[in-house]
Formats: sequence, C-alpha cells, structure tokens
Amino acid sequence: MVRAGLNAERVVAAAAELADEVGFEHVGLSALARRFGVKDASLYSHVRGLEDLRTRLALYAGGELIDRIAVAVAGRAGKEALAAFAGAYRAYALEHPGRYAATQIRIDQSLIADSPAMRRTAEITYGMLRAYGLGEPDLTDAVRLLRSTFHGYCALESTGGFGADRDVQASWDKAIDALHLALAHWPRETGGPNEPRGIGATDPTGERVETR
Repeated sequence: MVRAGLNAERVVAAAAELADEVGFEHVGLSALARRFGVKDASLYSHVRGLEDLRTRLALYAGGELIDRIAVAVAGRAGKEALAAFAGAYRAYALEHPGRYAATQIRIDQSLIADSPAMRRTAEITYGMLRAYGLGEPDLTDAVRLLRSTFHGYCALESTGGFGADRDVQASWDKAIDALHLALAHWPRETGGPNEPRGIGATDPTGERVETR
C-alpha cells in the first residue's frame, strides 16, 4: 500500500534533499523508499525508474536555480547583471551540491523543450548577454565561457581545490571583472551571421537548452 499523500512531486522533492545529503550519484529508489517507509515497488506508481527520477530531479533543480537567478538579476544590466547571475549560480551550487550536480546531466531534448523552467533559463541567460551586443555565433561561445568558468570555479571551491593564500571571494570578484571585460570587448565572428537565436541541458547558463 502506497503511503497516503505520496506523489511524484513529493518523491522528487525528497530526492533533492537526499542528493544534497549523500550526493546525486547515490540517489536511488531504494533509499527513497526507505525514507517514505514504503517498498521500492510503491515508487513506480510515481516515477518510471531511476533514470526518470534523476531526469525529474535535474529539471526540478534547474527550475530552483533559475528562479534564484531571476530574482538576483531583476532590474540589472551589464556588469551588475553578470555579477548577480554569477553570484546566485555560485551560491546555489555551494548550498545544494547534490541538486547542482543533477543540473549537469544530459537530458532528452524533447523534455527540455517542454520545460518552462528551461525556456526561462534560455531567456534570462541570453537576455543578459544580448545587453553586451552579442548575437550568434558569439552568444553560444559566450554562454560556454560563462558555463565553464562558473562550473569550474564552483567545482574547485566545493572540494577545497584552491590552496593558495588568497581570499577565494576576492578571486571570484576578479573573475567576474575579467568576464565583464571579455564580454564588453568580445572578438566578434566575422563573415557569418550574428543574429540571436535559441540556446542549445539543464545547465543554468543555458548551454543545452534548445528554445527554437
């Protein structure tokens, strides 16, 4: 008998909590079933299996993250928007390591296209970058630069990878300064189209979110 009130939303929310506690890679149906006091089979009424659970968790976490970023960047543009975007990204990654790890998995493009949160990710990310006067293919290049910088910094920081005697926040602030300068003086592609388009994952910088 499935516990009263158990549904897909509760299962995914519990999976998000579990991911932060034990790591995304250790989230499984058996662990979740124990959390709810039910048998593993009971969860199959709400998720189709482990892959479906992790996909749902990735979309759930991606929605949480873009909501936080949207609040941070509201009413801002240029360097202020970039710093706010980056700060919200970093804070979420450090506060919710398991959920953040879920946002990095590859998801079926058809599921991404149907996700309002992922479309919002694309709109906010590209909107911020268009303020720098960028169009395609430079937009995609810029998204990849931001994604690799933010993700790499957070991954190293979360594991204590910065050992030099230099304040980590100070280095982060310098990185944002450098990114702003790079975007403001972007080496634009010549001889080809440079028009905005959709973003082409659940990653909060929109790298794999196809909106066309």
